[in-house]
Amino acid sequence: MERGPGRPSLQLVQQAVQALYHDPDPSGKERASCWLGELQRSVHAWEISDQLLQIHQDVESCYFAAQTMKMKIQTSFYELPTDSHASLRDSLLSHIQNLKDLSPVIVTQLALAIADLALQMASWKGCVQTLVEKYSNDVTSLPFLLEILTVLPEEVHSRSLRIGANRRTEIIEDLAYYSSTVVSLLVTCVEKAGNEEKMLIKIFRCLGSWFNLGVLDSTFMANSKLLSLLFEVLQQDKTSSNLHEAASDCVCSALYAIENVETNLPLALQLFQGVLTLESAYHMAVAREDLDKVLNYCRVFTELCETFLDKIVCTPGQGLGDLRTLELLLICAGHPQYEVVEISFNFWYRLGEHLYKTDDAVIHSIFKAYIQRLLHALARHCQLDSDHEGVPEETDDFGEFRMRVSDLVKDLIFLVGSVECFAQLYATLKDGNPPWEVTEAVLFIMASIAKSVDQENNPTLVEVLEGVVRLPESVHTAVRYTSIELVGEMSEVVDRNPQFLGTALVLARLPLEKISECLSELCAVQVLALKKLLSQEPSNGLSSDPTVPLDRLAVIFRHTNPIVENGQVHPCQKVIQEIWPVLSETLNKHSADNRIVERCCRCLRFAVRCVGKGSAALLQPLVTQMVNVYREHQHSCFLYLGSILVDEYGMEEGCRQGLLDMLQALCIPTFQLLEQPNGLQNHPDTVDDLFRLAARFIQRSPVTLLRSQVMIPILQWAIAATTLDHRDANCSVMKFLRDLIHTGVANDHEEDFEVRKELINQVMTQLGQQLVNQLLQTCCFCLPPYTLPDVAEVLWEIMQIDRPTFCRWLESSLKGLPKETTGGAIQVTHKQLTDFHKQVTSAEECKQVCWALRDFTRLFR
Repeated sequence: MERGPGRPSLQLVQQAVQALYHDPDPSGKERASCWLGELQRSVHAWEISDQLLQIHQDVESCYFAAQTMKMKIQTSFYELPTDSHASLRDSLLSHIQNLKDLSPVIVTQLALAIADLALQMASWKGCVQTLVEKYSNDVTSLPFLLEILTVLPEEVHSRSLRIGANRRTEIIEDLAYYSSTVVSLLVTCVEKAGNEEKMLIKIFRCLGSWFNLGVLDSTFMANSKLLSLLFEVLQQDKTSSNLHEAASDCVCSALYAIENVETNLPLALQLFQGVLTLESAYHMAVAREDLDKVLNYCRVFTELCETFLDKIVCTPGQGLGDLRTLELLLICAGHPQYEVVEISFNFWYRLGEHLYKTDDAVIHSIFKAYIQRLLHALARHCQLDSDHEGVPEETDDFGEFRMRVSDLVKDLIFLVGSVECFAQLYATLKDGNPPWEVTEAVLFIMASIAKSVDQENNPTLVEVLEGVVRLPESVHTAVRYTSIELVGEMSEVVDRNPQFLGTALVLARLPLEKISECLSELCAVQVLALKKLLSQEPSNGLSSDPTVPLDRLAVIFRHTNPIVENGQVHPCQKVIQEIWPVLSETLNKHSADNRIVERCCRCLRFAVRCVGKGSAALLQPLVTQMVNVYREHQHSCFLYLGSILVDEYGMEEGCRQGLLDMLQALCIPTFQLLEQPNGLQNHPDTVDDLFRLAARFIQRSPVTLLRSQVMIPILQWAIAATTLDHRDANCSVMKFLRDLIHTGVANDHEEDFEVRKELINQVMTQLGQQLVNQLLQTCCFCLPPYTLPDVAEVLWEIMQIDRPTFCRWLESSLKGLPKETTGGAIQVTHKQLTDFHKQVTSAEECKQVCWALRDFTRLFR
């Protein structure tokens, strides 16, 4: 067969795959990885993958080919002509049959490729039926048949496939229709497999996948052998870890699927009774110190409680509200490993929430004892190891667990009564002489609830405060640390009992003339350190990293906020002018180092914020240096610092032209950077900071920007950047667009409103249609759903300028959307298009636009 232009030979591809897996030189691996990545993105990948699977020379080349096939079907299905879909399907089925014994990971990749093809290929009707008929009678084909039937329901809601809501509904109805065929097949597989563990795992995984999709008939499942088999496996002590996990996952999926208990009563009862039989199996797993099984049981018990939560709260102790379910969770809370109790946290949160809403004293009293037992268990789990040294770690796994305990205790304390609980906890410390780790854990729980205790005239609190302040010198550091945290939570008591604390002198509250002098002394130490670093020769081996003194200066400026009356000179102004030369020199010396430049900009940002308008003398030299360094090194923090300067000086008539010159000078290298291949994707920080700067200009001096030559290029880049799937950058772009258009809508009775309105109209006449087109395409094909409220706000503002024109723009944009998927399914109907147009253009508030966008974009996801 002739090779097309740019198509590499199979031999070359196989060499690259071998290099990727076996080249001892990391740079060789890296080159192979980049080259194969390019190949995967090319149109030749289809044919090459097919041929590699055909000759199946080795595991590596087959895995690469199977993974490529899956990726191409997921992301580039549109590259194939419709008449090739059937031959692709037949080819994939033949590959999975031929390679079924080569490697399980290859089978999974091919199964995903087949499932993704079936979901997109509208002409493949009843795919489940055809697959079951074709392979169910051959025992050697059952493992890959089950793999396809497992991943098929999972892929229905896959983020990688944009099959759209219409096709998704059609598929779910189709799968629901054939679900009994799948369940019957699984029963047959059990009969054929006997106790063959690998097969049982596949059966349970497949069943769980169909439960998760919510298409199994619950009455039919209630009487199924598969259900009794699941509990049999979970009750047996000899069950292996892998099989135990698969069975637990499947039971959790089944419990999740019957969220609406009333409509699934027969299955709900079977699951409820089945899970309650697992208590003794849990104790056996604890006795055998089998943590994996213990965690599995706790997941199942938690899912049981989540499913029957409404019953537990509404009819506690009766029927499906049986409180043995809570007993199971409290048994788990007694396990020595904190990871076990942590699994149930979400349930306890939700229980607290439901009880708070119920607000029924009788029902609350039923749950009080359960919550008390939970709190005692949590206090025990919060204990540090007795050989722990220093303060408690807050960022490791255990530290994070303690923070989650603290949050949970705050949410549940209303059921027990905070005053009573606080007093009980304190009594355990006062009456006994517990080890330090017990004391620290009790103080930690007390700190969680101190805020919710009524702090007025509470003798226990005063006694606690006194006890904490008088802790002996010899007390463990962690106890001292946590007791200080507790005092921090008791601010009102501290205010009423100042006799327990000494007083700190705060720089910012000194008389103004003193501040300047003290601040100068405070900064001098850091300035000296910077000067010393600047004079160091880089060759002498000593570190010349100035980040520590820069960070210290930033902290000083950040927290020095004296009250300055109108007309008074800011006491920090002189100090900042004194230290500017050193900062300037540091910036020049390290101009290529992004980390140090960021620290410099951060320090300058707090300095400018500290003195506000008082730093005007700094503006000219600072802007000049920023622009000069930025030409050479595009550190985005300069754009951020620019936005701070616009925020502080943009309202000053005399500064506006200088700030505009700064913006225009910064835009030249920025646009060059973004014009590079994948410029937007590779520089999200630059996008974020550029549009933060532009938005500040619109807020502080809109007419200056709207009249400038840089306005149209900035807006064109904003339109291009709406497609960027990066939370912060996209948020900045949308905020800029919203603020820009709003400046021509909001009649704030400023004298320049008519000018602004006219300028915005000119801009929109030029780029409005393009903006609406891009926003619609972006919503449907690029951005995740959480960004839709931001997009809705921009569309709403455009509509406020001129609704009839917007109606025409939107209609034109809608005509450009695809009506069919590449697989031949209906993407969007004419009625859905006209309904959406009407909902948006007749909206009376912004949230209606957002709701319409939510529903409409589902058709393309």
